[in-house]
Amino acid sequence: MSYRLLLNTVHPVFLPLGFLARLPYAMLPLGTLLLIQAATGSYTFAGVAAGSLSLAMALGGLVVGRLAERFGPRPVGALAAILNAGAIIGLIAATQVGRVAMLIAAILIGLVQPQVGPLVRAHWSHVARSTAEPAEFMSTALSYEAAVEETSFIVGPALVGGLAAVHTEIEAAAALAAGAALLVLAAAPFALLYHGRAARPGSPGAVRAPLPAVRLALLVVAMVLMGAIFGALQIAISAAAKESGHPGAAGLLYAELGIGSAVAGVAYAWLSPRWGLHARYLTFAAALWVGMVTLALNGTLLPLPVAAALAGVTIAPYMISIYALTERLAPARVATAMTVLCAGGPVGTAIGQALAGVLTQEYGQRAAFALPPVIATLAVLLAAGTRPPAVAPASSVALSGCPDRSQFAHAFNGGTGGEEQHQVTEQGHRDTRGVR
Repeated sequence: MSYRLLLNTVHPVFLPLGFLARLPYAMLPLGTLLLIQAATGSYTFAGVAAGSLSLAMALGGLVVGRLAERFGPRPVGALAAILNAGAIIGLIAATQVGRVAMLIAAILIGLVQPQVGPLVRAHWSHVARSTAEPAEFMSTALSYEAAVEETSFIVGPALVGGLAAVHTEIEAAAALAAGAALLVLAAAPFALLYHGRAARPGSPGAVRAPLPAVRLALLVVAMVLMGAIFGALQIAISAAAKESGHPGAAGLLYAELGIGSAVAGVAYAWLSPRWGLHARYLTFAAALWVGMVTLALNGTLLPLPVAAALAGVTIAPYMISIYALTERLAPARVATAMTVLCAGGPVGTAIGQALAGVLTQEYGQRAAFALPPVIATLAVLLAAGTRPPAVAPASSVALSGCPDRSQFAHAFNGGTGGEEQHQVTEQGHRDTRGVR
């Protein structure tokens, strides 16, 4: 499906404004890390503070998702963006007070994060229902989201690296202040363009379907592992840049990861629909492991910038597969499901940052680079061990056109048992909302 269809279904400013709205999220982890490390001189405390921000972001995401269901995504997203900007200014001020104040401010930033990524994916899920081929539309939309998100992680860290080129407290504060400005000028207006509104009591939309807890939990764990890889790499790359004598290059090096990932995200939309979601999930988990091993061997096989770009190719396909599986698991509560899923990322980031911060402080940046391959190994084992129940028969699909949750089990069936039935279901229900 052409990406042009996305342009035809949204307001003309939706896509460019959405890109700008994501930049603060891409700038915050590295910007917070650099600011607090510059203010305290400690990578360990900076890692703990950045990790606390990530944990608070996870908790805040759950609340934002529930509030978006109840009151609608527009007012909730806009208010969260304004509050997030205020919290960032609070962190900058806290560097003049002390470590406790900085830690509290970092937690507040996480709690009021506007959750642009999860809510915009919920937006696309709602829009897909009015298209001729919802499944194909969602595949294209999620591929676009991955590509633009990775591009934001190219531009965002590069902005931080440019503004904090000499790695001092003032420059790091300027980078975060720029993020706060984008929250007010881009994220808040963008939230007002979301599709959806609060469900009225007694309406069908007000009835909350139960979330498939076990299967969703497995996907959340997968996202935790991805977040842990990101967190470890943030510390490792920052330490490597400082060790090389060019601390401002940290943002540029971290952005290298996004280059390959963005390209792979765009290409994901063109994968054959016959390639099942679980098969993709397992394949791209294995590819992620290869990418992280390549990155860990930087300087031995390849220079760090090249290794980062190659490793980045393995990131977006893995994440898109997780998002696609989640969208199929909970079509009636996609906003909550996406925020629950995305809460796993910050939790993992906190774990990765904390572990890598200690490893860097005690053993140097090489030890931190050794952590992502270990985490990727766990991701492969999780994907390989995920075997939910067999696919439900096609007759189980609800007459409303929204599939019964049991049908979504095919997303995890990697071709072992029920594959033939999966193909029949896919061909017989082209109007099924989801992503192949």
